[in-house]
Amino acid sequence: MNWRSEWLWIEPITGSRRTSNFCRACILFFGSLGFFLVGISSYLGKNLIPVLSSQQILFVPQGIVMCFYGIAGLFISSYLWCTILWNVGSGYDKFDEEEGIVCLFRWGFPGRNRRTFLRFLMKDIQAIKMEVQEGLYPRRVLYMEIKGQRDIPLARTGENLTLREMEQKAAELARFLRISIEVF
Repeated sequence: MNWRSEWLWIEPITGSRRTSNFCRACILFFGSLGFFLVGISSYLGKNLIPVLSSQQILFVPQGIVMCFYGIAGLFISSYLWCTILWNVGSGYDKFDEEEGIVCLFRWGFPGRNRRTFLRFLMKDIQAIKMEVQEGLYPRRVLYMEIKGQRDIPLARTGENLTLREMEQKAAELARFLRISIEVF
């Protein structure tokens, strides 16, 4: 849902708060919790999970390995939940024709560099670049080429835009900024 007028274009960027990330974090949490509880059950000799029987699992070596995988999974799951909580990667792209400024804002991990704010003059933007790689793992990324600086990605790699949607987005942005489109 982007907001657009004659001289201003604001495009919000979705961060880590996606349905797929919630699903991955939940599956990983419950799976690793299950591994950990089965490992602990084999150590205690009691079934902590009534549905799963841990009678045939010896603590050495299977129970230890199950505990290790469970703990590792819980750490990775907590990392995913933190990125969802902090909404890492979210922000906005603001193109202000009246002031002649482009602002790119993103949230990062907590700390000194939590906020990333880039500001450019519109006259320094040379082109909108599209990187398209088809195949088993297609890659479609939209870049903004700026004089004297590296290309800045506008569309995230994980957005999975169709080729038509990406072309349309690039064309609208290039038309708004009055610049050309390059494909590589």
